[in-house]
Amino acid sequence: MGDKAKTPAGAAGRAPTADRPSAVRNVVLVGHSGSGKTTLVEALAQTAGAVNRAGRVEDGATVSDYDEIEHRQQRSVQLSLVPLGWDGYKINLLDTPGYADFVGELRAGLRAADAALFVVSAAQEADAVAASTRMIWEECAAVGMPRAIVVTHLDTARTDFTELTAVCAGLFGRDDPDAVLPLYLPVRGAEGADGHAPVTGLVGLLSERIFDYSSGERREAPPDEAQRELIAEARARLIEGIIAESEDETLMDRYLGGEEIDLKTLVDDLEKAVARGAFHPVLAAAPAADGGTQGLGTLELLELITGGFPSPLEHEAPTVTTPDGRSRPPLTCDPEGPLVAEVVKTAADPYVGRISLVRVFSGTLRPDETVHVSGHGLADRSHDGHDLHEADERVGGLTSPFGRQQRPLAECIAGDLACVARLGHAETGDTVSAKDDPLLMEPWTMPEPLLPLAVQAHGKADEDRLSQGLARLVAEDPTLRLEQNQDTRQVVLWCLGEAHQDVALERLRGRYGVQVDAVPYKVALRETFGSAASGRGRHVKQSGGHGQYAICEIDVEPLPPGSGIEFVDKVVGGAVPRQFVPSVEKGVRAQAARGLATGHPLVDIRVTLRDGKAHSVDSSDAAFQTAGALALREAAADVPVHLLEPVAQVDVLVPDEYVGPVMSDLSGRRGRVVGTDQAGPGRTVVRAEVPEIEIGRYAIDLRSISHGTGRFDRTYARHEPMPPQLAAKVREQAEKGS
Repeated sequence: MGDKAKTPAGAAGRAPTADRPSAVRNVVLVGHSGSGKTTLVEALAQTAGAVNRAGRVEDGATVSDYDEIEHRQQRSVQLSLVPLGWDGYKINLLDTPGYADFVGELRAGLRAADAALFVVSAAQEADAVAASTRMIWEECAAVGMPRAIVVTHLDTARTDFTELTAVCAGLFGRDDPDAVLPLYLPVRGAEGADGHAPVTGLVGLLSERIFDYSSGERREAPPDEAQRELIAEARARLIEGIIAESEDETLMDRYLGGEEIDLKTLVDDLEKAVARGAFHPVLAAAPAADGGTQGLGTLELLELITGGFPSPLEHEAPTVTTPDGRSRPPLTCDPEGPLVAEVVKTAADPYVGRISLVRVFSGTLRPDETVHVSGHGLADRSHDGHDLHEADERVGGLTSPFGRQQRPLAECIAGDLACVARLGHAETGDTVSAKDDPLLMEPWTMPEPLLPLAVQAHGKADEDRLSQGLARLVAEDPTLRLEQNQDTRQVVLWCLGEAHQDVALERLRGRYGVQVDAVPYKVALRETFGSAASGRGRHVKQSGGHGQYAICEIDVEPLPPGSGIEFVDKVVGGAVPRQFVPSVEKGVRAQAARGLATGHPLVDIRVTLRDGKAHSVDSSDAAFQTAGALALREAAADVPVHLLEPVAQVDVLVPDEYVGPVMSDLSGRRGRVVGTDQAGPGRTVVRAEVPEIEIGRYAIDLRSISHGTGRFDRTYARHEPMPPQLAAKVREQAEKGS
């Protein structure tokens, strides 16, 4: 079927390759954590002959070894690529983490793929399916990406394939439930002593054939009359669903008129509808039984991938421009075209260095050639202030990963994926193009990390390595954001969730040898005067030789929020010589930066210098700086000094059923809900102003409130007075700290 790949399945030590884009299939596996994506990849690799019966590649490493597995919870935390050769095609399987904290890896997989396979576990509750996959399904739908669904864990006690298929149709086919239908139904064997009947095979609804996997090999047989009657209703509904999406407008009339539509026509129309993203078949799959070589449903799934999913030729490439912004014609997936590839992931190898996973959209990438790397990266998602970086670099070796192997490639053609070594300047999201024709590809969006993690070096030896380790960490993971907070003097890693934080700390320790301690995150508070006041700063000392003499008198008055600090000179008669007026201002501003009551910066005041005294010999710049600081402190001693806390504008996007709980929770955080807006069918944006000190862990809490379906954005709005009881606690903590 279709064009053939060069390397047959199971060729020991050799990577599968394709000599034309039509022989490539790029498929991303999406699903909730624990749905069985990695196990399914292993089962497909075993059926394709890439691994032996024990599920191992030739050098003894399992397929899942390519994933970085957190040793404590055994969770996949990064995107992995597993290329397979099957029936003349090269299939690039992109296995993504299922946990929400690693959605950046998922977005990278979506960018690199041409179709998506949604993996749903029959052992999981319907709520888990809805919470974790509905938004991703909508993302794929927005760009027209073809999708299919595969059900795993069929042998669990609570499995009901028909019920789960109906759940998927309700979740993923809200507009057209008949576009989400099963192609096969599971066949169960005899009940055991525990009353459980294991799944032994599948029945094809179109072919009306039984595919028996009970022996570990696929065996085909016709159904009996009783089985035909059981599948008749499901088969009729499937045929109607396929015909409804057919490009042949006469087909439905012929079918309703009683004409028997031949199997080839139905299969052809099914494959076209799947490739267009108009029909989403549901399949079932399971690993091979002990001693078997073929997992249940894996052959059927490989047939769907190669026959129904589109090739890269059918995938519209992202927009490209020149680095200076001039438009260029749309790319075509042509190995002879201009070289344009994109870095979809970067990783650090302790022996090789940086490895970049690239998707080639046009042209052919070859080892040892010089290419141009350009982009903004994805670390600054808006790209405001993040300058374009450009560099010519020599490509190292091209490899195809599988298990712990890195198998060499002679080239990577348009539509294919490969790992590239030694692209030292490349960041995730960057464009790799020809040296003499540099281009820039439109980047994709990454979620904004909104959970802060303040860190500090554990010891002196770690201080020297900390900045370099953090820089490498952020370059590898664009969903991390590094902040050097000048107000709180903290180093802050902004993450997507607690698991993301744990992995970041573990990578710092394990990969880069940097021991760090997590410390409480501080919010940047401010101070301001509660009312007008006056102060006198007197700095007079005599200690032999030149002394120190400076006296200044100031008036302080509060200003509206956002005014900063104003300094006004109203000295008359030369009481403070002209050359020392800037010294007084410098001392006042320095003291304001250090704070007064709690050590937080003082803002929104006007300081007026109205009088003072100087000495012809002992006055100096340093003396008047000290006097200015003393005057400000004296003024603050007689009036209330208010603490100001930052307030954020928070926009929370949630399904309509969670609007009430979200608004109640925001109110409990001293938030003010300022309005709601409809954001498409079934979605609402709740807009509120909330003190930042109350939303440090909101990324975690919102996930719990909305069952994983909500997300939010936050922007700084202003500083405003903190409630007296909270301000008193901050002052008490400041006094203890001093």
